[in-house]
Amino acid sequence: MVVYEPGFFKVKVTVSGVDAKGKPTHSVWEGNFDGKDYALTGDPDADARSYTKMNDHNLNFAEKKGGKVALTGTIAIAPDGKSRTVTTWMPGKKGKKIRNVAVYDKA
Repeated sequence: MVVYEPGFFKVKVTVSGVDAKGKPTHSVWEGNFDGKDYALTGDPDADARSYTKMNDHNLNFAEKKGGKVALTGTIAIAPDGKSRTVTTWMPGKKGKKIRNVAVYDKA
């Protein structure tokens, strides 16, 4: 589950779920959609995230660990606002990128 909470100066994004081994996950990011890195807590694979608003329905994002890009992606919100598609790319073995696509319905 992903919760976006608009604040006075920043947006808070909380992600909660279960990993492939059935272990609970939980991370929190607070920042702006301005392309700058802001701290990310609770994610063992990243310590910073940035979002860039492309238009009213699309965001680009990147996650970093120790200043090095660990994952990039896009978020596309459906025109009716009822779903979103998150596409991520991360480095794989032998330099080949791994692509993942997930579709989320609005609760």
